[in-house]
Amino acid sequence: QVQLVESGGGLVQAGGSLRLSCAASGRAFSNSVVAWFRQAPGKEREFVARISRGGSITSYADSVKGRFTISRDNAKNWVYLQMNSLKPEDTAVYYCAAALDSGMRVKQYDYWGPGTQVTVSS
Repeated sequence: QVQLVESGGGLVQAGGSLRLSCAASGRAFSNSVVAWFRQAPGKEREFVARISRGGSITSYADSVKGRFTISRDNAKNWVYLQMNSLKPEDTAVYYCAAALDSGMRVKQYDYWGPGTQVTVSS
């Protein structure tokens, strides 16, 4: 199993930056693909970014490509999401998720953190 806890959310002005962190525990973490999802009020949870087990392969939603960067430190069991050039439409609760198999759908992920709120003011 994998336990996940996000941190680093907050209130930021448009154009600003935030770095989200996801602390992981459990022996399966280093064998897991990890992703960030987000959910805005009244909307479905959506894929943001994912990173392979070793950290060499990443993919992003078109809406964040070029602005967000996902990374991981398997030695310390951390995953990060660096968010730059933030926009009001990035406002959402951000979730860290892990799965043994890669994917971009919510149902493909077995383990989830409780989420962290990101609010971008205009």
